[in-house]
Amino acid sequence: MQETYSMISYKLAGGPQGLGDPDDKSLRKVEKNVLIPKIIRERTKTEKCISEVKDFYDCCLDSGVLHVVKCRKENEIMKSCMERWFYNQDFIKECTEQYLNERSEFRRTGIPKKQRSRLEGAAH
Repeated sequence: MQETYSMISYKLAGGPQGLGDPDDKSLRKVEKNVLIPKIIRERTKTEKCISEVKDFYDCCLDSGVLHVVKCRKENEIMKSCMERWFYNQDFIKECTEQYLNERSEFRRTGIPKKQRSRLEGAAH
């Protein structure tokens, strides 16, 4: 039996689909610094600061080009709300777990989240 060597660690290239170990919970820098903060921002906008985001959006629609000047108050309120959640340790842990679960499922199945959502929607 011939051994094969790879420059990529098993955590990133092993597993059932060759996409990494589904049970690995370690995070790369890009996951910690880019991907998880992206989830935090998205969830903050759609779950935590809904009314603040809507107020800012409505102000921008009503103000047109002058929204930069006219919507400062709404923008500050929205940013304050989002910042509060962005640094909330419990919410960060929750979003990190969400990311790790989605990554594990991808590594297990080889099906990206967007495609999985479409398949689940078609099944119902």
